[in-house]
Amino acid sequence: MPSSNPHEPISQQDRTQSERTDRQQPSQRRSKSAEEIADAYADVADKLARWRQLDRLFAGQYRRRQFEHANGRVLDVACGTGRNFRYLSSSIEVVGIDISDEMLAHARDELDRLGLDGTVRQMDAQALDFSKNSFDTVISSFSACTFPNPIAALREMERVCTPDGEILLLEHSRSDAAPLAWLQDWRAESHYEKNGCRLNHDPLETVEQAGLTVENASTAFLGLVTTIEAIPSR
Repeated sequence: MPSSNPHEPISQQDRTQSERTDRQQPSQRRSKSAEEIADAYADVADKLARWRQLDRLFAGQYRRRQFEHANGRVLDVACGTGRNFRYLSSSIEVVGIDISDEMLAHARDELDRLGLDGTVRQMDAQALDFSKNSFDTVISSFSACTFPNPIAALREMERVCTPDGEILLLEHSRSDAAPLAWLQDWRAESHYEKNGCRLNHDPLETVEQAGLTVENASTAFLGLVTTIEAIPSR
């Protein structure tokens, strides 16, 4: 039981938990609504679409590694401008959903450009308009940081995934390099207010809190990139 004596030394475990709580406070004080997130991305959709080549340069290798073996009927949650589509097999059927109509306009163009069998729909990731067990694979990239309730969104991914399917996530995360981590913590609150993105979140911890079974997880690029392979726990 935690001590109430202010002079008693704080254990390392308590200190670590306290630091984690301090990091999380800015984005937990007020989560943006889904409508606010949609508005934020409506303003930058065209700019993000123009950065397609830059994304391939920096994130393309991670997207390919994580998503090239997605099979069956695939759901891309928070698909944005369709950045993941080019790394999917041409043999699959893909459905992309996003909260922003402006982002989806670019995603439709990307589907047409690639000649993929797929559709996109405007939808809130926290309340997916699909029956359970609708998809063989659920993928999502750099999105858990933006969901108003990421645990609810992850549980929705689990619900619509078949029992023997998989959930593949590519996320940014708090760096394991102290100077970068400090910078992320320092910028976290202002970055969230401007962009609706939790700059220093821990995606693996969020996935575990959601109750998904993690099969594999790894980090890269000084801990700034996290890949997670999970399966439904039901």
